[in-house]
Amino acid sequence: MTKLIDATARGVYPISVTPFLDNGAIDFASMDRLVDFFLEIGVPGMTLLGLLGEANKLSKEESIDLVRRVVRRLDGRAQVIAGVSQAGFDEFASLAAAVMGEGASGIMVAPAPSLKTEDQVLGFFEAISSRIGEHVPIALQDYPQNTGVYMSVDTLARIIERVPNVQIVKHEEGSALRKITKMRAQESSGGRRRVSMLVGNSGLHLPQELARGVDGANTGVAFPEILIEVCNRFFAGNPESAEDLYDIFLPVIRHEWQVGIGLAIRKEIFRRRGLIATAKARAPGPSLYRDDHVELTRLLARLERRAEAAGESGLIRSYRVKQAA
Repeated sequence: MTKLIDATARGVYPISVTPFLDNGAIDFASMDRLVDFFLEIGVPGMTLLGLLGEANKLSKEESIDLVRRVVRRLDGRAQVIAGVSQAGFDEFASLAAAVMGEGASGIMVAPAPSLKTEDQVLGFFEAISSRIGEHVPIALQDYPQNTGVYMSVDTLARIIERVPNVQIVKHEEGSALRKITKMRAQESSGGRRRVSMLVGNSGLHLPQELARGVDGANTGVAFPEILIEVCNRFFAGNPESAEDLYDIFLPVIRHEWQVGIGLAIRKEIFRRRGLIATAKARAPGPSLYRDDHVELTRLLARLERRAEAAGESGLIRSYRVKQAA
């Protein structure tokens, strides 16, 4: 039986890329390797059909096939959150029902970009809940840089209280550490029920976000095992050790976060790690040029040197330096 996501979600839930063959078809063999890797590093779950997964370039049938394949590969050992972002409520409800029927543990939903007021945002999530039923858990993605929809702490509180589906808030509002503090203060004062808070934005501020009270990360970096170790050390009461480790990997995290070519960089790192066969993105999608490859090779070599010097090289799983193809 599928274990659904709930407000106790904690740790690192990687956003997975969708690997493709050179002809553009989904590369299910590479997807299997990625799933095995995520299990090896001990993730509690993973997210499919996100921005990093190029969900907007997949057909509905492909999306369902991908969820089915991953759920079966995981075999109950970790959860799957599936992104569902269809504009029309009918298509939204249809895909949500399909992925949950395949064994997903919940869905990720962002507010529709057309919403202009906070009352409209609340109405949007209430309407979604009525269409899919209160039994389908939601990870609410708060990513205004992408959607153009800004939600205040008070509006999020109204949504959480009136839409019981919401179990996780994925916090991705840039430069909004104070928002985390305010949300946790709401809960502590009894202002509303507690939800899990996971952060995105490549975990660029993860140590500070953990200190503010988040439960982990839900993001798509190419070295998720490092974010896992950072969280583990923080939760074990070793925040300085966690941040020291994070500092070693920050240059690569920052580099792969670049707008425009970040997807191509991450896919290329996964390819060099031997986890996917090609770094292909579906058109229209980014690709790397010669200078990009040279730059990435230098950064990864520097990462290896710094990790080894700090005695942390053992944390990098299944990685070997490879030149650009």
